[in-house]
Amino acid sequence: MKAEQQYIDLYRQCEGMIAAHSSEVMNTPRAQAFADFQRLGFPNRKVEKYKYTDVDELFAPDYGLNLNRLDIPVDTSEVFKCDVPNLSTSLYVMLNDCFDAHEQPKASLPEGVWAGSLKEFSTLRPELAARHYGRLADTSKDAVTALNTMLAQDGFVLYVPKGIVVERPIQVINLLRSSVDFMLNRRVLVIVEDGAQARLLACDHAIDRVKFLVTQVIEVFVGENATFDFYELEETHNNTVRFSNLYVHQKAGSNVLLNGMTLHNGQTRNTTEVVLDGRGAEIKMLGMAIGDKQQHVDNNTFIDHRTSDCTSTELYKYVLDDSAVGAFAGKVLVREGAQHTSSQQTNRNLCLTREARMYTQPQLEIYADDVKCGHGATVGQLDENALFYMRQRGISEKEARLLLMFAFVNEVVDEIRLDALRDRLHLLVEKRFRGELNKCQGCAICK
Repeated sequence: MKAEQQYIDLYRQCEGMIAAHSSEVMNTPRAQAFADFQRLGFPNRKVEKYKYTDVDELFAPDYGLNLNRLDIPVDTSEVFKCDVPNLSTSLYVMLNDCFDAHEQPKASLPEGVWAGSLKEFSTLRPELAARHYGRLADTSKDAVTALNTMLAQDGFVLYVPKGIVVERPIQVINLLRSSVDFMLNRRVLVIVEDGAQARLLACDHAIDRVKFLVTQVIEVFVGENATFDFYELEETHNNTVRFSNLYVHQKAGSNVLLNGMTLHNGQTRNTTEVVLDGRGAEIKMLGMAIGDKQQHVDNNTFIDHRTSDCTSTELYKYVLDDSAVGAFAGKVLVREGAQHTSSQQTNRNLCLTREARMYTQPQLEIYADDVKCGHGATVGQLDENALFYMRQRGISEKEARLLLMFAFVNEVVDEIRLDALRDRLHLLVEKRFRGELNKCQGCAICK
C-alpha cells in the first residue's frame, strides 16, 4: 500500500470529527483538498521539486493523531521557561498543532492587532479569515499542502490592521509533546495590512524523544508599504520529520525579511514561495543549516517577480558533518514586463567529511531585458591555508576549525534585525558546533 492510502482512509473515517473540532472557514476547503490529495498522491523522487527528499518513505509510518482534541497533560508554563535574554517579546505557545490559550503574554498588543488561535480568529472574524485562508496555499499543486489542509484543525494567526506598528516582536513556541509516535498538522496565517509593521519569531522544540511528523503551512499577506520580519528556528531532535510550506504575497513597496535556521533536526523539507506583486516590493531570504549524523535538510525556494522595480536577495549556507545530507533548489522567475528587476541568489556550503553530501540547483528564468540578476553556488571544505595559518599562531586544530565554521555562517546570522536575537543565535551556533546543548538557556526541555 502506498503511503497516501492510510491518510485517505483516515480522512474518510474521521471527516466529521475533524470538522467538529475546527471552524467553518477551515472546513470549507477540506473537500477540495481531499480530492486534490487523492489525485496527486505523494510525489516520488522523479518529481523535480522533490528529487532530494523521499516523501513517500517519510509519511509511510503509522503515526498517532489527536483529531478528537483530547487534553495533553503538560503545563507549558512549567516545561518551557526560556527566553532570549534582553529580547522583550509577546510570547505565545502552540502545543503540537493546538493553540495553548492558557499561556498569554502579560503585555497588551496595540488596538486591533490579533495574535492567537486561528480556529478562534476564523470563528470571530470569518469574513476576514475567509478572504485569506487557503488563498496562497494551492492544494491542487502540492500534496503536502493538500494533506495539511485536509487535517489541520487549529493554528496561529497574526493580524495587524492598516497603519499599525507592533513594536514588540511576537514569539511563538511550537512544542512537540507525545508519549507515542505522533503526527501534527499546524497552520499559520499572517496578515500585515497596508503601512503596518510586525516581527514574528517561531521556535520549534520537542519535549519527548518519540518520532514526530510535522506538516506546517504558512500563508503571509503583506500589504502596500508594509514591513514584516519572520524568523524560524528549528531545534528538535533526530527523530523529527518536518515539512513546512511557506507562501508569501507582497504588494507594492512592501519589505519582507525571511530567516530560517535549522540548528538541530532529523529530516527537514522547507518550501518557500514568494510572489512580488507590486512595484518596489523587496524580499530578503536567508537560510542556515547545520547538520551531522544522518540529518537531512532540503530547502526549495521560488520567487516570482510579477511587476517592475522589485528586488530579491537570497543567501543560504549549509555546514554538513558526518553523513548529513543537504539540498538547495532555488528558482527566480522574472516575468515579461518586470523591468528593472534586481535579483541575487547565493548558496554556499561546507562538507566537513567525504560522507557528507550537498546538492545545489540555482535557477534563473528571465523574460524581461532590463534586469540585473545573478546566481551562484559553491560546495567545498574548510580552507587548509587558513587552518595552517591559525595553527602557526598557536590555535589548536579543533578550535581553528570551529572558528572558520562560525565565521562561515555568521553572514546569515548577522542579517537578523533584532540585536538580542542575533547575539543569542551567535551563542547557539557556537554551542552547536562544539557539540554542547543547543537549546535555549534555562529550558526544562533540555534537562
